Amino acid sequence: MVAARHATLAPQQGKERLRLWVRILRVSRLIEAELRDKLKTEFDTTLPRFDVMAALYREPDGMLMSDLSRYLLVSNGNVTGIIDRLVADGFVVRALREGDRRTSVVSLTKTGRTFFAKMAAVHEGWVNARFADIDEDEARELASVLQSFRSNWEAET
Repeated sequence: MVAARHATLAPQQGKERLRLWVRILRVSRLIEAELRDKLKTEFDTTLPRFDVMAALYREPDGMLMSDLSRYLLVSNGNVTGIIDRLVADGFVVRALREGDRRTSVVSLTKTGRTFFAKMAAVHEGWVNARFADIDEDEARELASVLQSFRSNWEAET
C-alpha cells in the first residue's frame, strides 16, 4: 500500500525536483561562463588554472599530483598539463617527494601566491556582485540546503 501511494506521488514530486535540477544547472552554467570570460579577459587565465591555483593556495606545503587530481575530480593528465603551464609561467614549482622519486609535490611559488590572492579577491567581487540580490541569511540558508543534499548524496555512493 505504501509503495502504491509513493508511486502515485512520485511523478509530481519528480517534476519539481527535475525543474530544480534544470534551474541549478542553468544558473551554474551561466555564472561559470561569465567567470570564464572575466578570468580570460582580466587575468589571461582559465577557470581550470584558477581552480588548480585555488587548491594549491589552500595547501601552502603543496600537494601530491594525485591528491590534486582527486580533489579537483579530474584526471591526472588534465592536472599535469595545467601544472606544466603554471610551472612555465613561474606560478608553480614541482619538487620530488622525499623518499619516492616517482611522485612530485606541487606548490605555488611566491609569485603564484601573490597573483592568485589578487585574482581570488577580484573573483570574489564578481561572485558577490552576481549574487547581490541575495542577502547573507538567504545565502547561508541556500548553502546549507545544498550542503545537506551533497552530504546525503555522497553517503549513497
